[in-house]
Amino acid sequence: MQFTRLGNSGLSVSRLCLGCMSYGDTSKGWHGDWLLNEEDSRPFFKGALEAGINFFDTANIYSGGTSEEITGKLLREYARRDEIVVATKAYGPWRNAPNTGGLSRKSLLQAVDDSLTRLGMDYVDLFQIHRWDDVTPIEETMEALHDIVKSGKARYIGASSMFAWQFANAQETARANGWTRFVSMQNQLNLLYREEEREMLPLCEAEGVGVIPWSPLARGRLTRANDEETVRSQTDGVGKMLYKEGVAADRAVIDAVGTIAEARGAARASVALAWHYSKSAVTAPIIGATKPRHIADAVAALDIALTTEEVAALEAAYLPKWPTGMGMPGPAMDQVTVKDK
Repeated sequence: MQFTRLGNSGLSVSRLCLGCMSYGDTSKGWHGDWLLNEEDSRPFFKGALEAGINFFDTANIYSGGTSEEITGKLLREYARRDEIVVATKAYGPWRNAPNTGGLSRKSLLQAVDDSLTRLGMDYVDLFQIHRWDDVTPIEETMEALHDIVKSGKARYIGASSMFAWQFANAQETARANGWTRFVSMQNQLNLLYREEEREMLPLCEAEGVGVIPWSPLARGRLTRANDEETVRSQTDGVGKMLYKEGVAADRAVIDAVGTIAEARGAARASVALAWHYSKSAVTAPIIGATKPRHIADAVAALDIALTTEEVAALEAAYLPKWPTGMGMPGPAMDQVTVKDK
């Protein structure tokens, strides 16, 4: 395994992060026939740790909090707390009621306490805002995050999908007030969605912010031929929204991944992940793993150094897209409508 620093912090992370969204209880509100319960999740935590992965990412809304419960329990069984990096996120509503979501001071302080309870931990290493909150002033959010760090409940803070101007605004607000700044950006980045290369990646690189992309394999679309289907591809509503079927440019990109993978004798997933390491801003893609080969294919990507010609071939067919993946349910609607009145 290879390790690097997360942005300009002193935190050492593996160059692969295990995303834990796939582990949880579907009865708790996170639906998908591809979801794994605690016992079925166990081999993937064990396998990730054995492969040298020390970085694990979850969120308070995944499977109604059961992803955090499984993540915390299995990491307590298999790992030493001081050696691993545990990340979680807050923003999405945990109930349909006022103050049960968003990035207000009240919501964030509640969210971090609830996450620590479910994880069974005294602190998280990385506490991230899951999306931008249009309702709450950024000053309120950044001061609350600063206080969470100073209280010892989080070691560092990070952000997730938003526009570059929003991220710059948040960082400058923290800097101007002497508050804790974000050390990471978790955004959507893969060969089928490269809009982050325009502004967000250069901003992060210039500011010393680590990039930890979500959906680095486009929810599995880059791991198989165009006409192949899986249980997840058939039932994943979010994936269908993010990546439309039948887009000619996307199909050409997927074909290019297959061509290079075949020529190298490598898995498609390995080639698609190796592309991320050709981007100097990227610290650690967040991978999902629900089959034994998933971790092995991801680790194999670390040994693939794509040539300039291969990178060009992978990128050649790409066509610009409208920004996606930045929206999710936020504060309960009565919070918004009351303010608007």
